[in-house]
Amino acid sequence: MKKLGLLVKEISEKRVKSYLKDSNSVFIIKYSGLSSPEMTTLRQSLTGLNARLFVVKNSVARRALKERGLEDLIKSVEGPCGFVFIKEEPVGVSRVLWNFAREHDRLKLEGGLLEDKFINNKDIEAISKLPSRGMLRAQVVMTMKSPITNMVMVLSGTLRKFIYCLDQIRQKKGS
Repeated sequence: MKKLGLLVKEISEKRVKSYLKDSNSVFIIKYSGLSSPEMTTLRQSLTGLNARLFVVKNSVARRALKERGLEDLIKSVEGPCGFVFIKEEPVGVSRVLWNFAREHDRLKLEGGLLEDKFINNKDIEAISKLPSRGMLRAQVVMTMKSPITNMVMVLSGTLRKFIYCLDQIRQKKGS
């Protein structure tokens, strides 16, 4: 029979591996000094964005990261740290983390993995300042629509001037 501590580590390692497999991106945070209610608030704000904050022992995290071939992330795993696993859009999650870190000095953003690219805390800050995916799509549509709209306005302006000219001629002949 296995010891309870070893069993907990095995289960934690399996969970980290499954989260890594299911997630598009992973951010590493240092939470030393945050109270339990603050961590709960952070977890709740991330849950709405389809992200999960998971705290695990560093040795377990290092094993799981090494097995997935993410050795560059291992150097960020020191001291009390947590993993934010992101399934969908990382912009909203990074914005929540960045704003939370500004309000709570004890939360530090270490870096992470954005899809297949390793990032640091400056990259997370830059990502947090990007517009959301929906906003970017709207900007692209507006950019594509703008030349067509301008062309319609120019052509309708020419037609409008022609109608004004005909109206002026009609008024002169009418009087």
